Amino acid sequence: MNANSHELNRFELRLSGLGGQGIITLGKLLGYGLAIHHGYYVTQTQSYGPEARGGSSRADLVISSNPISYPKTENVDLLVALSQEACNEYYGVLKPNGVLVIDTVMVTQTPTNRFLGAEFTNYAKDKMGNPLTLNTIVLGAITHLLPFAQPRLMRKALEENMPAKILELNKKAFNLGQREAKKRFGEAPEIWKKAAEYAEEEVIEALE
Repeated sequence: MNANSHELNRFELRLSGLGGQGIITLGKLLGYGLAIHHGYYVTQTQSYGPEARGGSSRADLVISSNPISYPKTENVDLLVALSQEACNEYYGVLKPNGVLVIDTVMVTQTPTNRFLGAEFTNYAKDKMGNPLTLNTIVLGAITHLLPFAQPRLMRKALEENMPAKILELNKKAFNLGQREAKKRFGEAPEIWKKAAEYAEEEVIEALE
């Protein structure tokens, strides 16, 4: 039984960027938190380039209240792009009513003017003093954006998966990501409502 009452038919999410940004770990943490502590069905697939650092990296999640018949992403509801290459390559799989989140330090040209941007790389480097906290900052931001994700349960996922010596640092990074997302993006229900309205407007314009 779900820890919250948010019924999900099927929600697809793609995390993308470069090797060394912690994308795969981010996908595993998010999937763990949503499956183990929220009670959703979750599938997670991943791929990365030949280079451990600097090559492309991607983690896809499908989340549902019901058993998942097809485990791979096809039409993404939320695309997180932490590199210019990822943004360019994967924007095409985002649904018309989907949400694009970018790292504005790494992505300087977007295929649309409809996106949510934050300086995730700089937050990790300057505010946390550790570039390796990037993925946990992004986890905090994503948790804020997903109406069906509960911060306290995602923190439990962190506690159960992070080594003790870096747990406190990562909890602070998670909280920072949440705060910045709330400050810069607004409240989650309103974000998804606007995305849906924008998609409807595009359909009406296409029919005229």
